[in-house]
Amino acid sequence: MKILYHHRIRSKDGQFVHVEELTNALRRYGHEIIFVGPRVIENDKLGADAGFVAWMKKHLPQFIYELMELCYSFLDIVLLIKAIRQHKPDCLYERYNLLLPSGVWASKLFSLPMLLEVNAPLFEERQKYDGIALPALAQYVERYTWRGADFVLPVTEVLAKKVEQSGVPRDRICVIHNGIDSHKFSSVLSREEAKSRLGLSGKFVLGFAGFVRDWHGLDRVIEFLGVDKHPDQHLLLVGDGPARDGLLRRAEELGVADQFTITGIVSRDDVANYLAAFDIALQPNVVAYASPLKLFEYLALGHAIVAPSTDNILEILSDGDNALLFDSQSDEQMFDAIRRIRDDAELREGLAHGAQETIGRLGLTWDENANRVTRLFVRLDVGDDVQNAGPPSEP
Repeated sequence: MKILYHHRIRSKDGQFVHVEELTNALRRYGHEIIFVGPRVIENDKLGADAGFVAWMKKHLPQFIYELMELCYSFLDIVLLIKAIRQHKPDCLYERYNLLLPSGVWASKLFSLPMLLEVNAPLFEERQKYDGIALPALAQYVERYTWRGADFVLPVTEVLAKKVEQSGVPRDRICVIHNGIDSHKFSSVLSREEAKSRLGLSGKFVLGFAGFVRDWHGLDRVIEFLGVDKHPDQHLLLVGDGPARDGLLRRAEELGVADQFTITGIVSRDDVANYLAAFDIALQPNVVAYASPLKLFEYLALGHAIVAPSTDNILEILSDGDNALLFDSQSDEQMFDAIRRIRDDAELREGLAHGAQETIGRLGLTWDENANRVTRLFVRLDVGDDVQNAGPPSEP
C-alpha cells in the first residue's frame, strides 16, 4: 500500500517521535510512505520551537498569526496535489493540527480514503493555555477537519468522547493508544548495570522520563524527598526541560540536591538503558486526554509504576495489578504509594510483572498500531486483505 503521510511538524521533538515510530512500523509491514509536510528541524533542545515559526508566534499579533496558519493550507494543498499526482498514493494518513484543513481538501478532491490521527483537542488546548484571537474560525476548522476524515484516530477514549461531541459518528472513531518499539526494548542493561553507569549503585531510584514542564508535577517528588528522609533514595530525571531550574532550586532549598540527578537530553536509541535504572517509574501528573509515551516505556521495561487515577490512565493501568494509583489531587496518596512500593519488594516485583505483561495483553506496540491502521484502510477498500499477512519480520 502506498500511504501519503501528511503533517505540519517542524521540530524533532516528542511529536516527531510518534511520526517516526508509526511510519517505521508501517514500512515494516511493507507499505511505502510519502511525506508531505514542513522540513523537520533538528533542535539542540527537545521540545524547542522551530526557528522562524517561533519568531512569528512571539512577535506578530495573534489574529495575524492564526490567519497565517490557515493560509499555510493554501500552499500546502498545492504540495499535496503535486505529491498525489506524482506518487499516486492509495490513501492519506494525517497527524492533526489546528487550522489545517488541506488534508481533507485533498482527500475530497482525489477521493482518497483518509485517516486522521488526533493527539489533542488543539482548539480547546490553545484556547486554555495560549488564547485564540479567532475562536469561531479555529473551532469551525477543527470540526470540519475531524468530520471530513473517513476515520478519526484519537489516542485515548477520553479524547474520543471529545471527538464524538464535535459531531463525528462513533462508528468512525477508533482509539489507538501510543506504544513502544519492542525491538528497542528487547535487550537493555540490567538495573544494576544501568545504575552503575550513572553513578547510582546502591541507590533506590525513583525515575521520570521526558521533557519536564511545571505541569508534570515533578516538584511534588522533590517535596517527597524533603519529607521522607530515606538516605538511599534518589530521583533520576531522564531528560530536560523548562522546569529544570525550578526543580534544582527547590532541591537545594530542601537540602536534597545530592539526591537528584538530571541526565539532560538522551538519544532515543539509548533511552531504554537509562530508564532501566529505575526502581519505581513515576507519572506524577498527566494531561487528562493524553497517551504519555513514557508510560508505555515504563511498562515495556517491567517497572513498578506510580501514576494518577485519571480516566485516561485507567485505560491502561489497574491499581494493584500493574501500578499503584493515587488521587491526582493528593500529595499524601502519591507519597504513600511510593513508600509502599519502596518498602515491599514482593509488591514491587508483582507490579513489575503486571506492567510487562500489559504490553502484550493490550497490543501496545507500534507494530500493532501499524496493523490497526492497515486494517482500517482495508475496511475502506484500500490495498489487499491483511487477515493472513502475519506480523512484520524482525529487523
